[in-house]
Amino acid sequence: MFNDAVLAEYVRDGVVESEHRGFLVALNADGSIFKSLGDVETKIFPRSTVKCAQASAMVRSGLDLEPRLLALAQSSHSGGQMHMDGAREILASVGLSESALQCALDRPLGEAERRAWGERPPTQIAMNCSGKHAAMLATCVKNGWPVETYLEQSHPLQLAIKAELEELAGETISLTSTDGCGAPLFLLSLIGLARAVRAITISTDPVHQSVMSAARAFPEMVGGVGRHNTEMMQQVAGLFMKDGAEAVNVCSLDDGRTFVFKVSDGSLRAFRTIVHACLKDFGIDTPLTLEKVMGGPRVIGTIRATI
Repeated sequence: MFNDAVLAEYVRDGVVESEHRGFLVALNADGSIFKSLGDVETKIFPRSTVKCAQASAMVRSGLDLEPRLLALAQSSHSGGQMHMDGAREILASVGLSESALQCALDRPLGEAERRAWGERPPTQIAMNCSGKHAAMLATCVKNGWPVETYLEQSHPLQLAIKAELEELAGETISLTSTDGCGAPLFLLSLIGLARAVRAITISTDPVHQSVMSAARAFPEMVGGVGRHNTEMMQQVAGLFMKDGAEAVNVCSLDDGRTFVFKVSDGSLRAFRTIVHACLKDFGIDTPLTLEKVMGGPRVIGTIRATI
């Protein structure tokens, strides 16, 4: 099914017990390929990794948010109080309430936030994409576009987002599906996704610059306390990082160096190891707590990157 490659191995007592296969491409600052594994022309659903492009299309269409809320507009947030309050703030700025949200019902994404939520029923405001959906609705109000149909593929908002992503990636979207949150989801090649992330990172367009600087300035709004992408942006100056469902991840440095990967089995288990290895390839050594493979009370192995 896939022309993928091994990205990481689960090792027990020196024996490879499991493999995490996938696709990876790293770009130099000038856009040339630094490293690739698997077929980089493989089409993938980029999931939440393209929320920066979605936010850019909204800002280009008149959305005007302070950086804290603009970071939330491109988030897969943990569902903390600051995230839900922020989404309500975006909605209230255009006279809407959370009842206008059409994202899926869910409990908070963050582990601590989900425990604190307890047995309360799922809601749309707690869903990790509520910031994006609130921003989509605000953009519609700003333009006089219908809010009831803002998730339809033919809606002016979604057409603007598609055009923004195609421009950044330098390729035509061949298929539009639906993401887990209910918004349109665009099929891209892995290399197209990498080019899009690099392009928005080095862009001199004030729209792109505002979106990226907001994410870097407020990484806790993009993810949440203890979340991997939040921690990495806090630790590495100039880093942008966004993860997505089914094990997609994008990272860029402010000079344009970029890496993107997709784990074929959708597992997040090797994420920290792979990101650490990719950054180390770029000369950046970040803290890493190795995955512990246990043999009774003893640590007898770990997950190691093979890139």
